Amino acid sequence: MATSKFTKLELQIMQALWDQGAISIREIQEAFPGRDKPSYTTVQTTVYRLEIKKAIRRVKKIGNAHIFEAVVSRNAAQTRLIDELLSLFGGRTQPVMSHLVESGKLTMEDVKEAERALRKLSKEDKAR
Repeated sequence: MATSKFTKLELQIMQALWDQGAISIREIQEAFPGRDKPSYTTVQTTVYRLEIKKAIRRVKKIGNAHIFEAVVSRNAAQTRLIDELLSLFGGRTQPVMSHLVESGKLTMEDVKEAERALRKLSKEDKAR
């Protein structure tokens, strides 16, 4: 299944579902920080839009409350966002990496993890 593009609010709702599992619209709304909490109806409308996009689904009903769960995984959504970001740079990773280094957001541990992943990919390619 192709991952849909998500708005910022949709991503925040997906985050609540990824973190907490199957939950109600009220529980999704309560997952937002105090002053940034959207209204119940805003969350409800956005949840229904995510359902139409097939990013989430209803799994059961308890009383009047529908319980929803994520269909799209966190990893799939992150991959889509990163691919979209890189497409803004013509697929080049260097500008993104430079920014991460200059902003101090790329740690030596991140670099070591990337090196391990590259070595693993290289070994897999040689095995083919």
